Amino acid sequence: MSQCIGCGVHLQSEDKDRVGYTPKANSEYCQRCFRLMHYDDLTVSMRTGIDPDMVIQEIEKMDALVLWVVDLFDFEAGMIPGIGRKLMGKDIIMVCAKRDILPSELNHEKIARFVFSRLKEYGVEIKGLILTSKLHKDGIDEVKNAVNMLYKNRPVVVMGRANSGKSTLLNNLMGKEMLTMSRYPGTTIEFNEMEIDGITYIDTPGIEIERSMLMCVEEKELRNILPSRTIKTKIYQINKDQSFAIGGLARIDLYGCDHASITFYIGERLYLHRSKASAADDLWCKHYGELFVPTPIEQTFVTSTIRKDKDKMDIVIDGLGWACISGQIGTVSVKAPKGVNVTFRKAII
Repeated sequence: MSQCIGCGVHLQSEDKDRVGYTPKANSEYCQRCFRLMHYDDLTVSMRTGIDPDMVIQEIEKMDALVLWVVDLFDFEAGMIPGIGRKLMGKDIIMVCAKRDILPSELNHEKIARFVFSRLKEYGVEIKGLILTSKLHKDGIDEVKNAVNMLYKNRPVVVMGRANSGKSTLLNNLMGKEMLTMSRYPGTTIEFNEMEIDGITYIDTPGIEIERSMLMCVEEKELRNILPSRTIKTKIYQINKDQSFAIGGLARIDLYGCDHASITFYIGERLYLHRSKASAADDLWCKHYGELFVPTPIEQTFVTSTIRKDKDKMDIVIDGLGWACISGQIGTVSVKAPKGVNVTFRKAII
């Protein structure tokens, strides 16, 4: 049988519990893709088990233009350790997807300055930066123009972390929804070749998201964590020690506060609970799993504590979003599940 045009897996009709299963011999889509596309129903999870080294090694071998897709909302999780060294010498266009998720005050110029600053820290050189959005298909013509200038009769390989927006980008380039799109990481399972405007594009399996909140919760909770529309910021003024619980997923405790503020950039369905820092531990123990929901699968938490050394600083929790703190704050403590990456960076806004 042929490959599923949605995720690239080889189709089979023998084992309904194995990826690639389809009950129809002449189907173009596997059952998993069909149910994802029509019912948002995940029948087989593939968010783990896709070897990131295997994907990168295959890309390293190719003489190709690289479209590296990064989710702007979850930018830090999109960075791949050693990517500058592993893809050294390759022509890379970075496509920052989901621009429409970020608030309007974060304009293109601010985003570009932030991205280039972070790439410099990671030692990555790119040929171009393009911002795209799903809702209005912004940036698609710019991607096509950049590809036409740089592909030099080579294939164009599309890579990125799972759930970064690769399939959405390719569907927009094709002008039709052919590849399977969903909120679930690991939707594309195998290398999937297609032709768009006479150019060969290769969709790659989403590189496994490591150290992300998305890997620490039940998949049914992803709809409550990931933003589905433009973020509406939540701003709090702080004049004393405060604690903020983000559901039962993470907690930010702030000490030495005076004329300060914190702004949250998180999904609209997540519940924020504010309390005195001195009462935070008791409230967490008393209401965890009831008031403070959702909760991670692995309920071992680790605390990261730093002194605030910048006027404005972002606290980034991979897969969950970020909070920007400003003003007089002495110490910041972040409580997050073991294995989830927490980054303290210069504020993006």
